[in-house]
Amino acid sequence: MADVNDAPWLTILGWGEGGTEGLTPASRDALEGAEVVFGARRHLRLLPPLAAEVREWPVPFADGLPQLLAERGRRVVMLVSGDPFWFGAGTTLARHVLAGEWQALPSPSTFSLAASRLGWSLEGCPCLGLHAKPLTRIRPYLHRGRRLLVLLRDGDAVAELAGLLVRCGFGSSRLHVLESLGGDGERIRSVRADAALPGDILHPVAVGLEVAGDAPALPLTPGLPDEWFEHDGQITKQAVRAMTLAALAPVAGERLWDIGTGSGSIAIEWLLAHPDNQAVAFEVHRERAARARRNARTLGVDWLEVVEGSAPEVLGDQTLRDHPLPDAVFIGGGLSETLLEVLWRHLPAGVRLVANAVTLESEALLAHWQQLAGGELLRLELAAAAPIGTRRGWKASYPIVQWRVTR
Repeated sequence: MADVNDAPWLTILGWGEGGTEGLTPASRDALEGAEVVFGARRHLRLLPPLAAEVREWPVPFADGLPQLLAERGRRVVMLVSGDPFWFGAGTTLARHVLAGEWQALPSPSTFSLAASRLGWSLEGCPCLGLHAKPLTRIRPYLHRGRRLLVLLRDGDAVAELAGLLVRCGFGSSRLHVLESLGGDGERIRSVRADAALPGDILHPVAVGLEVAGDAPALPLTPGLPDEWFEHDGQITKQAVRAMTLAALAPVAGERLWDIGTGSGSIAIEWLLAHPDNQAVAFEVHRERAARARRNARTLGVDWLEVVEGSAPEVLGDQTLRDHPLPDAVFIGGGLSETLLEVLWRHLPAGVRLVANAVTLESEALLAHWQQLAGGELLRLELAAAAPIGTRRGWKASYPIVQWRVTR
């Protein structure tokens, strides 16, 4: 039999709008045996009388962590919404305590409750927790006929989401507004995104979204049409971008450095490849850096980090300390001998590097480095049909020389 002293001192307890009514026997026992109970104000209002000391968790969330850890050794219950590890606070809490110090007792998540109310297949619906994140992150998921489940912070956010859908051309989408699921105040109302919304939407709120409209969806394959990006001509064109991303070969959870990002198109499509991907874009021109940030927000990948400055100067010791080293590097601008030397000196083995060159001088540099370090050297030549008087002919673009190598 396990020693009682080895039992976890912290219980992360899933809590819903039904209060204690929906709790399992194990959750009830943990709550009744607690010495300290933490929870947000909306959770604590549903608590029955307890012998425990009850404390409201502060805002912002991180401010409560020292108070929680100060109670180590006592029987502590932390009330969190629904399933603690499904867009919940459990992930944050578990980073601050050892594995043997805590246990989790989940309740149905808001996503589960929403799917059960709407009769939707939960595994078939992307679930987005946007209660504390920009609503533009929904953009990659918008295409006609798709169903989404979205957590939002309040009624104002529902109005913001409806406005975003209208601006993106999906105003005929249907919003199922789900309030206080599982509680006495549960309410479900449906409305089109371009119609007048109820003015009394209460937190906590989720939305079941049935996407409708004729606006184009973001393709899943690399190489978005150039018109998706705001740019001043400094952009890796669609066909070359598709081949460049194929060479970079993004994998879920990887990080890219995009040097000379221009419009940000390569870094943005890297992020679109998987929501766990990260990217840092380096750009010397302030206007282009701002444009790259706008493009990232518009296309739903606002977490793109843009660093202003000239390579390789911005790749000094401070940058290397502040930014985790990448899994892949793309050089679309600012290619030089010094830049390649800095990268080769600092990048660890296994990093994939792709560089594009259009000038004779840059081509010669890549040819030299391919001789030194290996990899593939490709020449990409594209031509498009264009009018020649009353007939048509091929209009060639500048050829691109591309070096692909693994450090």
